[in-house]
Amino acid sequence: MNNSDVLDNKESGNAVLPRYKKAPVMTKKEKKQLKIGKDVGKATVSNVRVPASKAGLVLDLIRGRKLEEAKAICRNTPRKASPLIIKLLNSAEANAVNNNGLQSDLLFVAEAYADQGPTMKRIRPRAQGRAYRIRKRTSHITLILKERE
Repeated sequence: MNNSDVLDNKESGNAVLPRYKKAPVMTKKEKKQLKIGKDVGKATVSNVRVPASKAGLVLDLIRGRKLEEAKAICRNTPRKASPLIIKLLNSAEANAVNNNGLQSDLLFVAEAYADQGPTMKRIRPRAQGRAYRIRKRTSHITLILKERE
């Protein structure tokens, strides 16, 4: 079965469906055969002890920049998330070059986002027997590198 056969089968399955049936979705095998997702380098890190809002400040600075420029910005940004994002950039670059055969000097940060992770809840004793809750927030950071044409 070649690529056009896979696409033809998908197109024929997109007819009007009854309410209770889901629209057809590509399986992992079909995506692999069509080489979907092989033009990017992706890296994620989960449960990082940095709030998503604070990691987002650094990610906003590097989104859309060339890879080397993004690394330079992170090196000179005095934020806790910066060293983590440099590691992610290096990992995404290695994934793009080694797994997908992309050229390192043409890569740029296509997508960069931080989602909220689980929150650890702690108690802080206060006056007169009261207690305040401390929320130690975590985040999941994702970087996607693509090649410029």
